[in-house]
Amino acid sequence: MRFGSALSSVLPGPLAAATGTRTVSVVRLQGVITAASGPVPRAVINITAVEDALRRAFTADRVEAVALVINSPGGSATQSALVADRIRGLAQEHEVPVLAFCEDVAASGGYWLACAADEIYAHPTSLVGSIGVVSGGFGLTGLIERYGIERRLHTAGENKARLDPFQPEKAEDVEWLLGMQGELHELFIEWVRSRRGDALRETADLFTGEVWTGRRALELGLVDDLGTAREVLARRFPGAEPTTVEPRRPLLARLGLGGIVGPAAPTAALDPIGTAMEWFEHRSLWSRFGL
Repeated sequence: MRFGSALSSVLPGPLAAATGTRTVSVVRLQGVITAASGPVPRAVINITAVEDALRRAFTADRVEAVALVINSPGGSATQSALVADRIRGLAQEHEVPVLAFCEDVAASGGYWLACAADEIYAHPTSLVGSIGVVSGGFGLTGLIERYGIERRLHTAGENKARLDPFQPEKAEDVEWLLGMQGELHELFIEWVRSRRGDALRETADLFTGEVWTGRRALELGLVDDLGTAREVLARRFPGAEPTTVEPRRPLLARLGLGGIVGPAAPTAALDPIGTAMEWFEHRSLWSRFGL
């Protein structure tokens, strides 16, 4: 089988059907999972960005399976759940099996997405897991005091300004945050257990936020087998042509403008300050896994 051949990667569904070619739709889920999107394309995953590609992947003519190629350090819990729920809904509606392939990293929300598949594969060197919840920020009270800046904040509701970075951190606010994180963590664990079932080997550190290589993830039951999309799809669906299904690109992407994907350096953008902040936030997520 000629994986990702030039012809199969561009054939639309009706034309592929006319040639009698059976297909496997390949959808790449690459980048940080976040609700934030704009006219300049970044490597982000959210329900808005991937909805069209997922729909076309599952409704392609003569489709035998959908392959999700995942490379994500995680991000928004809600967007992870929305995308995963959409994948499961389409899989059940069209009765199409789903296979997930972990590349460099499928961690936190990235692993949440992988669990939407019926089978999960990883490379021995992939980083998989990180079943936990994290949030971070900065305390800037000393900074504004140093420069004589006066903070003016008015709220209706005593808890409206919890964890404001320009005010001293309060113990009760931290307690509230940890409670929210704990609830989200339990939802994450429930999702993993519901999808992985008896395959899981529940060790003491399975749900601590630890991350493992693909080889160790196989031992723990987080993945079903080791292998790449090329070799697994060739073995599982002989004679079927993998067909890449990509999200429709925004206007600036079609004009050749936009940010560089993955853990690469940012390029010039319409909003340089916002772009820099976004890049540092995304870069910090990738750097947790040495990428």
